[in-house]
Amino acid sequence: MQREEKQLELTLETLISQVADLKNSLVSFIYKLENEYDRLTWPSVLDSFALLSGQLNTLNKVLKHEKTPLLRNQVIIPLVLSPDRDEEIMRQTEGRVPVFSHEVVPDHLRTKPDPEVEEQEKQLITDAARISPDAAQKQIQSLNKMCSNLLEKISKEERESESGGLRQNKQTFNPADTNALVAAVAFGKGLSNRRPPGSGASVQSGQPGAGAIIAGASGMQQVPMTGAPAQQQPMLAGVQMAPAGQPGKMPSGIKTNIKSASMHPYQR
Repeated sequence: MQREEKQLELTLETLISQVADLKNSLVSFIYKLENEYDRLTWPSVLDSFALLSGQLNTLNKVLKHEKTPLLRNQVIIPLVLSPDRDEEIMRQTEGRVPVFSHEVVPDHLRTKPDPEVEEQEKQLITDAARISPDAAQKQIQSLNKMCSNLLEKISKEERESESGGLRQNKQTFNPADTNALVAAVAFGKGLSNRRPPGSGASVQSGQPGAGAIIAGASGMQQVPMTGAPAQQQPMLAGVQMAPAGQPGKMPSGIKTNIKSASMHPYQR
């Protein structure tokens, strides 16, 4: 008898310790949900659930251990009932039960559910017994199919959300190039003063007395700026021809009625 009582006492101490750890984990998780919900991440929630699941499994192993006495065979009888405040009960229950009176004893020492809950449980058991195995299997398959479709939709939404976030965060321009383009358009920064070849005046070198030649549009006569005195240019059918071997001059394509004179108008 003493051995059984000692074993029961050790089992109760172990159960009290396991339940205290489980309670602390639940309190910590509830605190996170209520006060840290804005910083709470899904991995942290999974860690909390994993901790609670492990503690529940440990508690079940203690209850199912072969050395654990059957607690259902133990009867708890209240020895003292008082409507006065009991400080020891307050400490043991952490302020949840201030008194141990006739009002609270039926709730805390109940070994069966409430009559209403017990009646609903019996009704569910009766309804489940009426279903044939084939109908039950069809309902299970239908439920599994609905769960699979729901999980597929959730996974699709998660993938689309992740891809949309990646598209929004992906940079489609180079800030340095944009700033350089704005600076060039607004302030001319980085632009070169050089003109493309053939668009401006060209300087002929290697000829004595050759100077800068102003290239005009087609049909305009080119005039030497500096250098040796210009010689009279030959005229052909009223059109002045460029001398051979002198680059940079193009023959005029405009017909004129000016006749050849004995002296070139620019000759001095």
